[in-house]
Amino acid sequence: MSKQYLSWGSADNAGIGKSEIWAIALSEDGRFLAGTTHDGHIKVWDLLANCAQIRDFETKGSFGVCIDWSADGRYIASGHDSGSIYMFSNETGRLVKPVRSLAFSPTGKLLAAAGDSRVIALYDTSSGMQVAHLAGHSAWILSLDWSHTGEYLLSGSFDGKVKVWSIERKTCVATHSEADKAIWSVKWLPKTGRTEGFAVTGANRSVLFYREATGG
Repeated sequence: MSKQYLSWGSADNAGIGKSEIWAIALSEDGRFLAGTTHDGHIKVWDLLANCAQIRDFETKGSFGVCIDWSADGRYIASGHDSGSIYMFSNETGRLVKPVRSLAFSPTGKLLAAAGDSRVIALYDTSSGMQVAHLAGHSAWILSLDWSHTGEYLLSGSFDGKVKVWSIERKTCVATHSEADKAIWSVKWLPKTGRTEGFAVTGANRSVLFYREATGG
């Protein structure tokens, strides 16, 4: 059996340029090849169209050391030497809005994820399916924390607001705000009696403490 090899140089129609290709991945249908380059790009080539380059994703100069396709071919994800993970949509050619906070519920049955999309997605960890979609913030969500019982979820955002969400009702039950400055981190405090409070820190350079967080 003979083998045929295709070699791409630095100035051919594959559009590689002078940068080294570090990691490659083939789409599930075998038609498209994606590769990370040393100068911080992800390039995609159509193997059935004379290896024409069809995508060039920018990863801000970060060197991609690994790459993979989703099974349906809709997304490409890459891991980088900076510790960052990038995920691009092949349909839109854009970076999928990054996740900035993750938090497992106390029982581990739910995972909350939020970020630049300004919504909180809740996932069932046993099935991987999204089970809720919590919307209300007007800017990036930067921090999440579950109450000790798992009844409530706390979120802090770049919009300067802290929201308390009822998991049972899947709705916001309280909103707290001292200013319009970004909230970097939120954390529930140990519950004392019926009082449930939390601590907040942000761009105002202080730590704030709230009581009766759920309005109860």
